[in-house]
Amino acid sequence: MSARPFRDIKRRKTKEINVGNVKIGGDNPISVQSMTNTLTTDVKATINQINDIAKEGADIVRVSCPDKESTVALKEIVNHVSIPIVADIHFHYKRAIEAAENGAKCLRINPGNIGDKVKIHEVLSAAKNNDCSVRIGVNAGSLERDILEKFKEPCPEALVESAIRNINILEDQDFFNFKVSVKSSDVFLSIAAYRQLSKVMDYPLHLGITEAGSFVSGSIKSSIGLGALLMDGIGDTIRISLSDDPPQEIKVGNEILKSLGLRNRGVTIISCPSCARQAFQVIDTVKILEDKLSHIKTPVTLSIIGCVVNGPGEAAMTDIGITGGGKGTNMLYLSGVQSEKVLTDDIINKVVFEVEKKAFELEKKK
Repeated sequence: MSARPFRDIKRRKTKEINVGNVKIGGDNPISVQSMTNTLTTDVKATINQINDIAKEGADIVRVSCPDKESTVALKEIVNHVSIPIVADIHFHYKRAIEAAENGAKCLRINPGNIGDKVKIHEVLSAAKNNDCSVRIGVNAGSLERDILEKFKEPCPEALVESAIRNINILEDQDFFNFKVSVKSSDVFLSIAAYRQLSKVMDYPLHLGITEAGSFVSGSIKSSIGLGALLMDGIGDTIRISLSDDPPQEIKVGNEILKSLGLRNRGVTIISCPSCARQAFQVIDTVKILEDKLSHIKTPVTLSIIGCVVNGPGEAAMTDIGITGGGKGTNMLYLSGVQSEKVLTDDIINKVVFEVEKKAFELEKKK
């Protein structure tokens, strides 16, 4: 499908930082990340989950490091995964130092919670010495006491003031390799805070609606919140926070970016909700195809429409399309042009073959 002017999103220009081999900000693609929910000290389980997250298409993963045993475990974990690790640190500055020394490529901290300037200096020295970036992670649920007293409740101005305070702490230590987040579980609060912050600083922004909820409700809240910001050109890396299996967060994150034309990865399926006009079982077919085509990373568009009302129009705008016909036969479209009739029982195998063929052809052209 060709680009259309009304779809153009002009991204806000930010500084570029590194999280391991992943570049964040600048003109780089918006990255997608998740967080493990295993015990970090269970090295095998954590490695397996990180690899599952990476397989789903993650660029970065965050790992909680609440104690020394967890930071020690990082040293083994980083040797068996392919994506950079962000160490989630709260309060104890030694955990941050250990994480940087044991292979973490980013530290998620609030410098103001670390302690005095000596401790902050030690953390940032460890980060510099180990090519480790920092994420300033402001959260509406854990604002500094004096800021909360000043504003009486979490509000956009409170989150932004906390972020600026922590930014100043890092800049005073001549440390600039960092990104910032101002998260809340409230969609309106999050959007307003990110919009305000984006106007007063140009460091990369990590987007998220924190504690968003279960798969359905959390996906909807995150899509609304992150979608509004991304359409404003705000955001350099995202995390969808779901009470679900972490790879599901990556799936939702990638779909949000794909729907906005901000990232092209894998097969994009356009399908109808089905009705009495459908010539084949659309819903079941789509579910099977999603599973069978999940291994494809090359951008390919596919339309699965159960009847001829909207089918030909959708097929004209996708790489491959199936439109329901009559008497057990359906029409296959390739690059928007009618190709051949396909029996209902053959739809799955035919579509998989054509999508894999298209992906192979596109890869050869690179």
